[in-house]
Amino acid sequence: MAPHDIRRPFKRAAISDQQKRRELSLLRQAQNRRDAQQQARCLASSILSLQSAAPESQPEQSDIELETVPEAEQESEAFSKDLDVRQASKLRGPEVRKWFARQLMLPEWMIDVPDRLAQDWYVFARPAGKRCFVVSSNGTTVSRQRNGSILHHFPSALPAGAKIRDGSGSAQSYCILDCIFHELDQTYYVIDMVCWNGYSLYDCTAEFRFYWLNSKLEESGACNAPSHYHKFRFSAVPVYNCDQSGLHAAYTGVVPYAKDGLLFYNKHALYQTGNTPLALVWKDENCSQYVIDTDGKGEIPSQQQVVLELQDDRKLVTSDDPPVLFGCLDGDIIEKSGLHTENLLRFAIGDGGLSFVDGKLEKADLIYLGKSNRARAFADSYSKVLFQFMVRHSPLKIDDLLASINSANDQEKTPSDIEMVG
Repeated sequence: MAPHDIRRPFKRAAISDQQKRRELSLLRQAQNRRDAQQQARCLASSILSLQSAAPESQPEQSDIELETVPEAEQESEAFSKDLDVRQASKLRGPEVRKWFARQLMLPEWMIDVPDRLAQDWYVFARPAGKRCFVVSSNGTTVSRQRNGSILHHFPSALPAGAKIRDGSGSAQSYCILDCIFHELDQTYYVIDMVCWNGYSLYDCTAEFRFYWLNSKLEESGACNAPSHYHKFRFSAVPVYNCDQSGLHAAYTGVVPYAKDGLLFYNKHALYQTGNTPLALVWKDENCSQYVIDTDGKGEIPSQQQVVLELQDDRKLVTSDDPPVLFGCLDGDIIEKSGLHTENLLRFAIGDGGLSFVDGKLEKADLIYLGKSNRARAFADSYSKVLFQFMVRHSPLKIDDLLASINSANDQEKTPSDIEMVG
Protein backbone atom coordinates (compact mmCIF):
# COMPACT_ATOMS: atom_id res chain seq x y z
CA MET A 1 0.00 0.00 0.00
CA ALA A 2 1.77 3.11 -1.20
CA PRO A 3 1.67 6.28 0.90
CA HIS A 4 -1.22 8.59 0.04
CA ASP A 5 -0.33 11.97 -1.43
CA ILE A 6 -3.52 13.64 -0.29
CA ARG A 7 -3.76 17.17 1.05
CA ARG A 8 -6.26 16.18 3.73
CA PRO A 9 -4.46 13.28 5.48
CA PHE A 10 -7.51 12.25 7.53
CA LYS A 11 -9.33 11.23 4.32
CA ARG A 12 -7.88 7.80 3.65
CA ALA A 13 -8.93 4.82 1.57
CA ALA A 14 -11.13 2.50 3.61
CA ILE A 15 -9.32 -0.67 4.66
CA SER A 16 -11.78 -1.84 7.32
CA ASP A 17 -15.37 -1.49 8.46
CA GLN A 18 -14.30 -0.18 11.87
CA GLN A 19 -16.62 2.84 11.78
CA LYS A 20 -19.63 0.71 10.82
CA ARG A 21 -18.85 -1.74 13.62
CA ARG A 22 -18.59 1.14 16.08
CA GLU A 23 -22.12 2.21 15.20
CA LEU A 24 -23.46 -1.35 15.39
CA SER A 25 -21.74 -1.93 18.72
CA LEU A 26 -23.41 1.13 20.25
CA LEU A 27 -26.80 -0.02 18.97
CA ARG A 28 -26.27 -3.51 20.32
CA GLN A 29 -25.34 -2.18 23.73
CA ALA A 30 -28.45 -0.04 23.87
CA GLN A 31 -30.71 -2.95 22.87
CA ASN A 32 -29.18 -5.82 24.80
CA ARG A 33 -28.24 -5.00 28.40
CA ARG A 34 -27.44 -8.04 30.49
CA ASP A 35 -27.54 -8.72 34.22
CA ALA A 36 -24.33 -6.83 34.92
CA GLN A 37 -24.70 -6.75 38.70
CA GLN A 38 -24.66 -10.55 38.88
CA GLN A 39 -21.71 -10.74 36.50
CA ALA A 40 -19.66 -8.34 38.61
CA ARG A 41 -20.45 -10.22 41.84
CA CYS A 42 -19.53 -13.57 40.29
CA LEU A 43 -16.37 -12.16 38.74
CA ALA A 44 -15.15 -10.85 42.08
CA SER A 45 -15.77 -14.20 43.74
CA SER A 46 -14.18 -16.17 40.86
CA ILE A 47 -10.98 -14.14 40.76
CA LEU A 48 -10.48 -14.53 44.49
CA SER A 49 -11.36 -18.23 44.60
CA LEU A 50 -8.90 -18.96 41.79
CA GLN A 51 -5.98 -17.21 43.46
CA SER A 52 -4.08 -20.47 43.93
CA ALA A 53 -5.38 -22.39 40.93
CA ALA A 54 -3.52 -20.83 38.03
CA PRO A 55 0.28 -21.15 37.73
CA GLU A 56 2.32 -17.98 37.81
CA SER A 57 2.77 -16.33 34.45
CA GLN A 58 5.94 -16.00 32.44
CA PRO A 59 7.47 -12.51 32.45
CA GLU A 60 5.78 -10.35 29.83
CA GLN A 61 7.69 -9.21 26.78
CA SER A 62 8.56 -5.57 26.61
CA ASP A 63 6.42 -4.94 23.56
CA ILE A 64 3.03 -5.30 25.16
CA GLU A 65 0.39 -6.85 22.90
CA LEU A 66 -3.12 -5.93 23.82
CA GLU A 67 -4.68 -8.77 21.88
CA THR A 68 -2.54 -11.66 23.06
CA VAL A 69 -1.95 -13.45 26.36
CA PRO A 70 0.48 -16.19 27.40
CA GLU A 71 -0.99 -19.68 27.67
CA ALA A 72 0.04 -23.33 27.74
CA GLU A 73 0.13 -25.18 24.43
CA GLN A 74 -2.93 -27.35 24.89
CA GLU A 75 -6.40 -26.32 26.04
CA SER A 76 -9.27 -28.55 27.13
CA GLU A 77 -12.08 -29.29 24.71
CA ALA A 78 -14.47 -28.47 27.53
CA PHE A 79 -13.49 -24.79 27.35
CA SER A 80 -16.02 -22.38 25.90
CA LYS A 81 -15.71 -18.61 25.68
CA ASP A 82 -19.43 -18.44 26.42
CA LEU A 83 -19.12 -19.79 29.97
CA ASP A 84 -20.48 -17.50 32.65
CA VAL A 85 -18.40 -16.59 35.67
CA ARG A 86 -19.89 -19.24 37.92
CA GLN A 87 -18.94 -21.98 35.48
CA ALA A 88 -15.54 -20.39 34.94
CA SER A 89 -14.80 -20.67 38.66
CA LYS A 90 -14.59 -24.45 38.14
CA LEU A 91 -12.02 -24.19 35.36
CA ARG A 92 -8.35 -24.89 35.95
CA GLY A 93 -4.97 -24.34 34.29
CA PRO A 94 -5.01 -23.12 30.68
CA GLU A 95 -8.81 -23.05 30.68
CA VAL A 96 -9.00 -20.45 33.43
CA ARG A 97 -6.23 -18.39 31.86
CA LYS A 98 -8.00 -18.25 28.53
CA TRP A 99 -11.31 -17.41 30.19
CA PHE A 100 -9.83 -14.52 32.16
CA ALA A 101 -8.09 -13.26 29.05
CA ARG A 102 -11.56 -12.55 27.66
CA GLN A 103 -12.89 -10.65 30.67
CA LEU A 104 -11.04 -7.39 30.08
CA MET A 105 -12.35 -4.86 27.58
CA LEU A 106 -9.65 -4.87 24.89
CA PRO A 107 -9.31 -1.90 22.55
CA GLU A 108 -9.04 -2.41 18.84
CA TRP A 109 -6.17 -0.70 17.08
CA MET A 110 -7.15 2.56 15.40
CA ILE A 111 -7.43 1.94 11.65
CA ASP A 112 -9.43 5.05 10.80
CA VAL A 113 -10.29 8.22 12.65
CA PRO A 114 -13.71 7.88 14.35
CA ASP A 115 -16.53 10.21 13.38
CA ARG A 116 -17.25 12.96 15.92
CA LEU A 117 -13.90 12.38 17.61
CA ALA A 118 -13.98 15.73 19.43
CA GLN A 119 -17.58 15.35 20.64
CA ASP A 120 -17.94 11.65 21.51
CA TRP A 121 -14.51 10.45 22.63
CA TYR A 122 -12.07 10.68 25.52
CA VAL A 123 -8.32 10.31 25.15
CA PHE A 124 -5.55 9.52 27.62
CA ALA A 125 -1.94 8.40 27.62
CA ARG A 126 -1.75 4.66 28.28
CA PRO A 127 0.74 3.66 31.00
CA ALA A 128 3.30 1.04 29.97
CA GLY A 129 2.97 -2.08 32.10
CA LYS A 130 0.90 -5.14 32.89
CA ARG A 131 -2.83 -4.98 32.22
CA CYS A 132 -4.85 -6.62 34.99
CA PHE A 133 -8.07 -6.83 36.96
CA VAL A 134 -7.76 -5.76 40.60
CA VAL A 135 -10.44 -7.20 42.90
CA SER A 136 -10.93 -6.30 46.56
CA SER A 137 -13.28 -8.47 48.62
CA ASN A 138 -13.52 -10.15 52.03
CA GLY A 139 -10.55 -8.26 53.45
CA THR A 140 -8.04 -8.97 50.71
CA THR A 141 -7.02 -7.65 47.29
CA VAL A 142 -5.91 -9.73 44.32
CA SER A 143 -4.64 -8.59 40.94
CA ARG A 144 -4.89 -11.01 38.04
CA GLN A 145 -3.16 -10.53 34.72
CA ARG A 146 -4.77 -11.04 31.35
CA ASN A 147 -3.71 -14.70 31.43
CA GLY A 148 -5.57 -15.34 34.70
CA SER A 149 -2.49 -15.79 36.88
CA ILE A 150 -1.90 -13.77 40.02
CA LEU A 151 0.25 -10.69 39.80
CA HIS A 152 -0.10 -9.62 43.45
CA HIS A 153 -2.07 -10.69 46.53
CA PHE A 154 -2.05 -7.81 49.00
CA PRO A 155 -3.96 -5.56 51.43
CA SER A 156 -5.27 -2.28 50.02
CA ALA A 157 -7.30 0.77 51.00
CA LEU A 158 -9.98 -0.18 48.47
CA PRO A 159 -13.37 -1.05 50.01
CA ALA A 160 -13.14 -4.56 51.56
CA GLY A 161 -9.49 -4.66 50.45
CA ALA A 162 -7.81 -5.29 53.83
CA LYS A 163 -8.78 -7.09 57.05
CA ILE A 164 -8.69 -3.91 59.08
CA ARG A 165 -11.18 -2.29 56.73
CA ASP A 166 -13.60 -5.19 56.62
CA GLY A 167 -15.18 -4.92 60.05
CA SER A 168 -18.71 -5.08 58.65
CA GLY A 169 -17.99 -8.32 56.81
CA SER A 170 -20.53 -7.43 54.14
CA ALA A 171 -20.44 -9.86 51.23
CA GLN A 172 -21.86 -7.10 49.06
CA SER A 173 -18.73 -4.96 49.46
CA TYR A 174 -16.22 -5.59 46.66
CA CYS A 175 -14.48 -3.68 43.90
CA ILE A 176 -13.28 -4.56 40.42
CA LEU A 177 -10.84 -2.15 38.76
CA ASP A 178 -9.29 -2.34 35.30
CA CYS A 179 -5.66 -1.35 35.84
CA ILE A 180 -2.17 -1.26 34.42
CA PHE A 181 0.60 -2.04 36.89
CA HIS A 182 3.56 0.27 36.26
CA GLU A 183 6.68 -1.49 37.47
CA LEU A 184 8.94 1.56 37.80
CA ASP A 185 6.90 3.32 40.49
CA GLN A 186 5.04 0.22 41.75
CA THR A 187 1.70 1.89 41.09
CA TYR A 188 -1.61 0.56 39.82
CA TYR A 189 -2.89 3.09 37.28
CA VAL A 190 -6.67 2.69 37.05
CA ILE A 191 -7.91 3.07 33.49
CA ASP A 192 -11.49 1.96 34.16
CA MET A 193 -13.83 1.12 37.03
CA VAL A 194 -15.97 -2.00 36.62
CA CYS A 195 -17.49 -2.23 40.10
CA TRP A 196 -17.23 -0.06 43.21
CA ASN A 197 -18.24 -1.10 46.72
CA GLY A 198 -20.72 -3.66 45.37
CA TYR A 199 -22.20 -1.33 42.77
CA SER A 200 -21.78 -2.64 39.21
CA LEU A 201 -20.69 -0.21 36.51
CA TYR A 202 -20.82 -2.69 33.62
CA ASP A 203 -24.08 -1.13 32.52
CA CYS A 204 -22.83 2.47 32.78
CA THR A 205 -21.35 4.63 30.06
CA ALA A 206 -17.66 5.49 30.03
CA GLU A 207 -18.65 9.06 30.85
CA PHE A 208 -20.21 7.93 34.14
CA ARG A 209 -17.52 5.34 34.93
CA PHE A 210 -14.73 7.90 34.59
CA TYR A 211 -16.64 10.37 36.76
CA TRP A 212 -17.01 7.77 39.51
CA LEU A 213 -13.42 6.62 39.12
CA ASN A 214 -12.07 10.10 39.79
CA SER A 215 -14.37 10.87 42.72
CA LYS A 216 -14.47 7.50 44.50
CA LEU A 217 -10.85 6.40 44.15
CA GLU A 218 -9.43 9.54 45.75
CA GLU A 219 -11.82 9.56 48.70
CA SER A 220 -11.15 5.87 49.48
CA GLY A 221 -7.53 6.55 50.39
CA ALA A 222 -6.29 4.16 47.69
CA CYS A 223 -4.24 6.98 46.15
CA ASN A 224 -2.25 7.39 49.37
CA ALA A 225 1.35 6.27 49.74
CA PRO A 226 1.90 2.58 50.61
CA SER A 227 1.55 1.52 54.24
CA HIS A 228 1.16 -1.68 56.28
CA TYR A 229 -2.49 -2.10 55.28
CA HIS A 230 -2.06 -0.59 51.81
CA LYS A 231 0.83 -2.19 49.93
CA PHE A 232 0.51 -0.49 46.52
CA ARG A 233 -0.54 3.01 45.55
CA PHE A 234 -3.40 3.45 43.07
CA SER A 235 -3.73 6.41 40.74
CA ALA A 236 -6.22 7.54 38.11
CA VAL A 237 -4.80 8.58 34.75
CA PRO A 238 -5.54 12.08 33.39
CA VAL A 239 -8.46 11.71 30.94
CA TYR A 240 -9.28 14.45 28.44
CA ASN A 241 -12.09 15.29 26.06
CA CYS A 242 -10.65 14.49 22.65
CA ASP A 243 -10.75 18.01 21.24
CA GLN A 244 -7.61 19.66 19.90
CA SER A 245 -6.28 20.77 23.29
CA GLY A 246 -7.14 17.48 25.00
CA LEU A 247 -5.44 15.39 22.31
CA HIS A 248 -2.38 17.62 22.49
CA ALA A 249 -2.26 17.27 26.29
CA ALA A 250 -2.52 13.47 26.18
CA TYR A 251 0.09 13.26 23.41
CA THR A 252 2.71 15.69 24.70
CA GLY A 253 1.82 16.20 28.37
CA VAL A 254 4.11 15.07 31.16
CA VAL A 255 2.83 12.10 33.19
CA PRO A 256 4.45 10.20 36.08
CA TYR A 257 4.62 6.99 34.05
CA ALA A 258 6.18 5.73 30.82
CA LYS A 259 3.68 6.08 27.96
CA ASP A 260 2.70 3.24 25.69
CA GLY A 261 0.50 4.98 23.15
CA LEU A 262 -2.86 6.71 23.47
CA LEU A 263 -6.21 5.14 24.41
CA PHE A 264 -9.49 6.49 23.05
CA TYR A 265 -12.82 5.62 24.72
CA ASN A 266 -16.25 6.37 23.31
CA LYS A 267 -18.15 8.34 25.96
CA HIS A 268 -21.39 6.38 25.42
CA ALA A 269 -19.86 2.89 25.47
CA LEU A 270 -20.60 0.35 28.22
CA TYR A 271 -17.90 -1.92 29.61
CA GLN A 272 -17.95 -4.98 27.37
CA THR A 273 -15.58 -7.93 27.52
CA GLY A 274 -13.30 -8.79 24.62
CA ASN A 275 -12.28 -6.69 21.64
CA THR A 276 -14.39 -3.61 20.99
CA PRO A 277 -14.23 -0.84 18.38
CA LEU A 278 -15.59 1.55 21.05
CA ALA A 279 -12.13 1.64 22.63
CA LEU A 280 -9.09 2.22 20.45
CA VAL A 281 -5.33 2.21 20.88
CA TRP A 282 -2.99 4.28 18.71
CA LYS A 283 0.79 4.66 18.81
CA ASP A 284 3.66 6.45 17.19
CA GLU A 285 7.33 6.72 18.08
CA ASN A 286 6.77 9.92 20.08
CA CYS A 287 4.40 8.34 22.62
CA SER A 288 5.53 4.72 22.71
CA GLN A 289 8.77 2.79 22.72
CA TYR A 290 7.03 -0.12 21.02
CA VAL A 291 5.27 0.89 17.80
CA ILE A 292 6.38 -1.80 15.35
CA ASP A 293 6.21 -5.38 16.62
CA THR A 294 9.54 -6.98 17.43
CA ASP A 295 10.60 -10.61 17.18
CA GLY A 296 11.70 -12.90 20.03
CA LYS A 297 15.10 -11.16 20.13
CA GLY A 298 13.53 -7.73 20.48
CA GLU A 299 14.47 -6.75 16.92
CA ILE A 300 12.19 -5.42 14.18
CA PRO A 301 11.97 -8.04 11.39
CA SER A 302 12.41 -6.88 7.80
CA GLN A 303 8.92 -8.18 6.95
CA GLN A 304 5.81 -7.79 9.07
CA GLN A 305 4.91 -10.98 10.90
CA VAL A 306 1.39 -12.07 11.83
CA VAL A 307 -0.04 -14.94 13.87
CA LEU A 308 -3.15 -16.66 12.50
CA GLU A 309 -5.22 -19.63 13.66
CA LEU A 310 -5.55 -22.75 11.49
CA GLN A 311 -9.12 -23.99 11.16
CA ASP A 312 -10.22 -27.49 10.18
CA ASP A 313 -10.95 -26.43 6.59
CA ARG A 314 -7.34 -25.14 6.18
CA LYS A 315 -8.54 -21.55 6.59
CA LEU A 316 -6.26 -19.04 8.34
CA VAL A 317 -8.16 -16.57 10.51
CA THR A 318 -7.74 -13.81 13.10
CA SER A 319 -8.91 -13.83 16.72
CA ASP A 320 -11.90 -11.58 15.98
CA ASP A 321 -15.52 -12.58 16.53
CA PRO A 322 -16.41 -13.33 13.80
CA PRO A 323 -12.87 -14.14 12.59
CA VAL A 324 -11.44 -12.51 9.47
CA LEU A 325 -10.20 -14.87 6.75
CA PHE A 326 -6.64 -14.24 5.52
CA GLY A 327 -6.26 -17.26 3.24
CA CYS A 328 -5.84 -21.03 3.21
CA LEU A 329 -2.75 -23.08 4.03
CA ASP A 330 -1.45 -25.57 1.52
CA GLY A 331 -2.36 -29.15 2.42
CA ASP A 332 1.22 -30.35 1.87
CA ILE A 333 2.53 -27.92 4.50
CA ILE A 334 -0.10 -29.13 6.98
CA GLU A 335 0.86 -32.76 6.35
CA LYS A 336 4.64 -32.28 6.43
CA SER A 337 4.59 -30.07 9.53
CA GLY A 338 2.07 -32.18 11.46
CA LEU A 339 -0.23 -29.22 12.02
CA HIS A 340 -3.63 -29.47 13.67
CA THR A 341 -6.81 -27.44 13.92
CA GLU A 342 -6.49 -24.45 16.28
CA ASN A 343 -2.71 -24.35 15.94
CA LEU A 344 -1.38 -20.79 15.93
CA LEU A 345 0.92 -20.23 12.98
CA ARG A 346 3.34 -17.42 12.19
CA PHE A 347 3.53 -15.85 8.75
CA ALA A 348 5.47 -13.05 7.12
CA ILE A 349 3.67 -10.67 4.81
CA GLY A 350 5.49 -10.77 1.47
CA ASP A 351 6.06 -8.09 -1.15
CA GLY A 352 2.46 -8.51 -2.37
CA GLY A 353 1.28 -7.02 0.93
CA LEU A 354 -2.42 -6.77 1.74
CA SER A 355 -5.08 -5.88 -0.85
CA PHE A 356 -8.43 -4.30 -0.01
CA VAL A 357 -11.69 -3.89 -1.91
CA ASP A 358 -14.49 -1.70 -0.49
CA GLY A 359 -12.94 -1.72 2.94
CA LYS A 360 -12.53 -5.51 3.10
CA LEU A 361 -9.42 -7.64 2.87
CA GLU A 362 -9.32 -9.33 -0.53
CA LYS A 363 -5.88 -10.92 -0.57
CA ALA A 364 -2.86 -11.33 1.69
CA ASP A 365 0.61 -12.38 0.53
CA LEU A 366 1.43 -14.84 3.33
CA ILE A 367 4.75 -16.66 3.70
CA TYR A 368 4.59 -19.55 6.18
CA LEU A 369 7.30 -19.38 8.86
CA GLY A 370 6.22 -22.08 11.30
CA LYS A 371 4.34 -22.56 14.53
CA SER A 372 3.91 -19.60 16.81
CA ASN A 373 5.58 -19.50 20.20
CA ARG A 374 3.52 -21.80 22.39
CA ALA A 375 3.14 -19.02 24.96
CA ARG A 376 0.64 -17.41 22.60
CA ALA A 377 -3.03 -18.02 23.31
CA PHE A 378 -4.76 -16.18 20.48
CA ALA A 379 -4.12 -15.20 16.90
CA ASP A 380 -3.63 -11.52 16.10
CA SER A 381 -6.72 -9.39 15.70
CA TYR A 382 -7.56 -7.92 12.29
CA SER A 383 -7.14 -4.37 13.56
CA LYS A 384 -3.68 -5.14 14.94
CA VAL A 385 -2.51 -6.65 11.65
CA LEU A 386 -3.79 -3.62 9.75
CA PHE A 387 -2.31 -1.13 12.21
CA GLN A 388 1.10 -2.80 11.95
CA PHE A 389 0.78 -2.85 8.14
CA MET A 390 -0.10 0.85 8.11
CA VAL A 391 2.80 1.73 10.43
CA ARG A 392 5.19 0.24 7.89
CA HIS A 393 3.57 1.73 4.77
CA SER A 394 1.22 4.63 5.43
CA PRO A 395 0.88 5.34 9.15
CA LEU A 396 -2.05 7.13 10.69
CA LYS A 397 -0.30 10.18 12.15
CA ILE A 398 -1.12 12.58 14.94
CA ASP A 399 -1.67 15.22 12.23
CA ASP A 400 -4.42 13.01 10.77
CA LEU A 401 -6.21 12.99 14.13
CA LEU A 402 -5.82 16.76 14.56
CA ALA A 403 -6.97 17.40 10.98
CA SER A 404 -10.09 15.32 11.59
CA ILE A 405 -10.90 17.34 14.70
CA ASN A 406 -10.28 20.65 12.95
CA SER A 407 -12.49 19.70 10.00
CA ALA A 408 -15.46 18.86 12.21
CA ASN A 409 -17.00 22.38 12.05
CA ASP A 410 -17.14 22.89 15.78
CA GLN A 411 -19.77 25.59 16.13
CA GLU A 412 -19.31 25.55 19.88
CA LYS A 413 -15.71 26.59 20.14
CA THR A 414 -14.35 25.39 23.49
CA PRO A 415 -11.96 27.57 25.48
CA SER A 416 -8.30 27.03 24.67
CA ASP A 417 -7.53 25.76 28.17
CA ILE A 418 -7.60 21.98 28.62
CA GLU A 419 -10.81 20.46 29.93
CA MET A 420 -10.20 17.40 32.07
CA VAL A 421 -12.79 14.83 33.05
CA GLY A 422 -13.69 14.42 36.70
